[in-house]
Amino acid sequence: MKTELRRILAESARLDVPIDTLADNDDLYAAGLSSLATVHVMLAIEDEFGIEIPDHMLTRRLFSSVDSLASAVGELRRSQAAA
Repeated sequence: MKTELRRILAESARLDVPIDTLADNDDLYAAGLSSLATVHVMLAIEDEFGIEIPDHMLTRRLFSSVDSLASAVGELRRSQAAA
């Protein structure tokens, strides 16, 4: 999953540094992630994983790192599978 998230970030996030230079817990905002880019990232994640990120999860914290995105996607996929 993190491989897919890193690909999405490379394609959609317009970071100041290459995504492959960042650790999974590095701050994406410090790497140049903008609020506009988070919208592109969110839409790409929803398409890639077949999920919908609910409004209450759309916070700065969600997009803060590859780890936080992976955790949220995993949680949403589990809850979707259980439904």
